[in-house]
Amino acid sequence: MEAPAAGPRSGAKGVLFLFRLRDFRRLWVGMSVSLLGDGIFLVALAWQAYDLSNAPSALAVIGVAMTGAQLAFLLAGGIVSDRFDRRAVMIGADAVRGIAVATLGLLSLTGELHLWHMLFIGAAYGGGTAFFGPAFDAIIPDLVPRDLLPQANSLDQFVRPAAWGLAGPAVGGWIIFAWSAGGAFVVDALTFAVSIAALLRIRYRRETGAKLGMGLAEALGDAREGFQYVRSKVWLWGTFLAATIAYLMFWGPVEVLLPYIVRNDMHGHARDLGFILAVGGMGAITGALVMAGRGQPRRHITFIFVVWTLSTIAVAAYGLAHYAWQAMIAAFAFNVLEAAGTIVWATTKQRLVPNRLLGRVSSFDWFISIGLLPLSFALVGPAAAAFGARTTLVVAGILGGIATLGFLFLPGMRETEQWQPQPEPVQYPEAVEPRPLAAQTTSRSAG
Repeated sequence: MEAPAAGPRSGAKGVLFLFRLRDFRRLWVGMSVSLLGDGIFLVALAWQAYDLSNAPSALAVIGVAMTGAQLAFLLAGGIVSDRFDRRAVMIGADAVRGIAVATLGLLSLTGELHLWHMLFIGAAYGGGTAFFGPAFDAIIPDLVPRDLLPQANSLDQFVRPAAWGLAGPAVGGWIIFAWSAGGAFVVDALTFAVSIAALLRIRYRRETGAKLGMGLAEALGDAREGFQYVRSKVWLWGTFLAATIAYLMFWGPVEVLLPYIVRNDMHGHARDLGFILAVGGMGAITGALVMAGRGQPRRHITFIFVVWTLSTIAVAAYGLAHYAWQAMIAAFAFNVLEAAGTIVWATTKQRLVPNRLLGRVSSFDWFISIGLLPLSFALVGPAAAAFGARTTLVVAGILGGIATLGFLFLPGMRETEQWQPQPEPVQYPEAVEPRPLAAQTTSRSAG
């Protein structure tokens, strides 16, 4: 597949043009604020769990609850996002997650929070994310012309780490230091309210003709259609399985053991963890800026797997770090490579998958990719107890990288680098406001 030719809407100009798209602009205003809250939540959850029980198993069981609930509802989330108005699905998912986080904050501030509360609330949060993620992935092609999808995904990978990975963790660390983890949860809950308000202002409505009384047979038929499409494309199911194995190897160890090492080995505070994650966000921003100007690589599948392999191997550096600055370098390397691969992957999926199937394919992407995350969280405690936190991280990064690279050599994996099927045409009702670009001030990028 050839990279798109440069034109008036390519590169940086294309990114600026995106802000002429009224509904897209409103979507990302709300999402930017919400992602800031997600970064706060990331630090607060880890610190709160270790305050209740200073052992890797405490955060691990919460991770099992969150990812298990997300996994349980993902296929339903994909079906719903293809059948109903994706904007409405996102509003409902944000409402569930906002209430869950607000409850967590109030229990923490009143001193009534226990570990079992975090398990149930985490499960509610994960269930909401299961509906938000596929709907968000699928709504982007509804709001953005196809030739601007690379720029939209680069913007996503710029604002997401800027808010979720850079500003959010840094702000979260300071809120915990100055107030408490409970206060950080309350602030996060408020960001969901901002996101809902922005989504309510989006005028675009997707005409589906679907009714809430959809029968089980109909839902299963939709799921079967999506599964058959995924099964017919090696580049889809092969990438899903590669992510499954890699995430099994490194996701649980990083989420659980990095905060543990910062707190116990480096004798740091939530601020230190926040700064490490923030530098990772800077790495992702760097990757997004590079990809925004570069465009879609011709050998897109090869590019995705090579950079994802290197990013996974970078996880091993967390286990070798003895000072915060060393962990920051590892975080930067991991995120700059991960972001570059994710931008190309999102663009490839949005271009090649028919729009009517995109929600379901995205739900299968999430469902298969994170299918073993509960197991990853469940195994990290015993692995750390047996081999040590640092050794577990080193082995996880190396094995995960080797497994990722191996899937690149599946027969047929790279065939889309030679051809590109045309996706279904998409209409963009009232997408662009009737005023010149020069008259606007532009200033982004789930759940």
